[in-house]
Amino acid sequence: MSAHQPVRVIVGVTRGQPDAVVRGAAVFASRFQAELVCATVDATRYMVAEHADGSMSSLPFDPDLPELAEETFDPRLAAHLAEILAGAGVAWSTRALAGDPARALGHLAHTLGAAMIVVGTRESGVRHTLQTFLGGSVAARLAHRQHRPVVVIPLAPVPFEEPLPWEGD
Repeated sequence: MSAHQPVRVIVGVTRGQPDAVVRGAAVFASRFQAELVCATVDATRYMVAEHADGSMSSLPFDPDLPELAEETFDPRLAAHLAEILAGAGVAWSTRALAGDPARALGHLAHTLGAAMIVVGTRESGVRHTLQTFLGGSVAARLAHRQHRPVVVIPLAPVPFEEPLPWEGD
């Protein structure tokens, strides 16, 4: 990173996600005196144009909806983030991305020269286990395809004495 480029920490955010992910990312951003960039990814669309600030224009995967659009950040999610980050003492911004979540977060981190990417684990349960099996863990995919640290905030840790949902009994 050059001396002129600000330090940034990317955090993947979704509506309904536990606040612990953003709070944990804010702790890292504060310790690194970094800007926290809260990024959400619309997996039903794909990027067609990227802008210098890391924002993008996208199209839907559904051919019946051929509308080019600027990705916009959900205002309700932005308001919730403002509540979570009030008093955290970090500068923060939002980015709306499109496409595969791991690729989109990784690409944004590369574009912005981020110090790290922060994501949360999935909560345990049959639905989440099936989603992870079919699509893979965003955290695992990032960890194996990035040249920067990926920090995973545990959301529902399982004691070592208990099997993980996909391990069985």
